[in-house]
Amino acid sequence: MIEVTKMDRTEIVLNADLIETVERTPDTIIRLTTGKKFLVLESVEEVVQRTIDYKRSIFTRYIKE
Repeated sequence: MIEVTKMDRTEIVLNADLIETVERTPDTIIRLTTGKKFLVLESVEEVVQRTIDYKRSIFTRYIKE
């Protein structure tokens, strides 16, 4: 799950596994596989980094050192 901020400054949490595309138009639009879309304040790069960080936090639990 990643936290993002909608244009009205409402903070929401999205299921990162449902993100289909993140597009710059010049605002950032997140489209989910469900068909829903969200216009957010974060940049494309921020959304991508948050998604990477989230997935890394999940998968590193299963990697043995």
